[in-house]
Amino acid sequence: MTTPPKAAFVKLAQALGAVIVGQNTLVRQLLVALLSGGHVILEGVPGTGKTLLVKVMARLTQAEFSRAQLTPDILPSDLLGTNIFDLNTRNFTLRKGPIFTEILLADEINRTPPKTQAALLEAMEEQQVTIDGDSLPLPDLFWVVATQNPLEFEGTYPLPEAQLDRFLFKLVVDYPEAKAERQMLVNAQTTLQTRRQDLAKLQPILGVKHVLAARQLVRQVNLTDALLDYLLALVQRTRQHADLELGASPRCAVAWMHASKAHAWLGDRDYVTPDDIKAVAAPLLRHRLILRPEAQLDGLKVDDVITGILGQVSVPR
Repeated sequence: MTTPPKAAFVKLAQALGAVIVGQNTLVRQLLVALLSGGHVILEGVPGTGKTLLVKVMARLTQAEFSRAQLTPDILPSDLLGTNIFDLNTRNFTLRKGPIFTEILLADEINRTPPKTQAALLEAMEEQQVTIDGDSLPLPDLFWVVATQNPLEFEGTYPLPEAQLDRFLFKLVVDYPEAKAERQMLVNAQTTLQTRRQDLAKLQPILGVKHVLAARQLVRQVNLTDALLDYLLALVQRTRQHADLELGASPRCAVAWMHASKAHAWLGDRDYVTPDDIKAVAAPLLRHRLILRPEAQLDGLKVDDVITGILGQVSVPR
């Protein structure tokens, strides 16, 4: 397997930024998740480019892509697939669902019932599915990006904490700044059909094998004992914080370490710095930490607590 140059991932970030204007931080965080092998929740109001971002990512990395529009009536078999009896051959044939892919966009995950959510999250954790007692492996890359709308709660099934912990990052997709949105309007003066053709003409920048090779390189990034202790102190501080009812889990600590290494690797370094650990803290923690009811009544936000924790723990010299 060819070792992927870091320049290819820089080029990938630039290409994504050209399509999704004004979301450079979001793009970088998404690449960190891809290199860490961690699944992502994209939260944002409709029309902010969440679906387009994931489709372009799949196109530029030559990855198989499937989209599952999750609705209240969708069944686990609609996602996983089912065995169909063939009257001609007298045998069962597996009709695979959209989950058998390399990049899966699970649209509006909080609109589908808990049973279907559980089927998806089991696949995320085990990288395999079980259909009629048979365990079937999923592709090596298998990466889930789930979207949800933060404003509409009617008819939704919010993910419980144990399932949210399976996601590496929760990325908030905000409106672009005025300058970036103007550029988007300039780009959108072509017809819809032309824009679709332009997306189809996007040239891949790297392949799936390069992403998998990069993941191995990320794991080799050095994390000193001092920084390991610093990361652990941050995790323990979340469990002791007066405004938090639930802190970070051991799974979160492992994910934080891998994400910090990926952030360092993207920064063209083979070692982690405190800034790498801090840079991934908000997307890594915001869906895992639970505020106490009294803190919520005071209007406190999880992101504010995360910022406070980062300022309370001493950075190693």
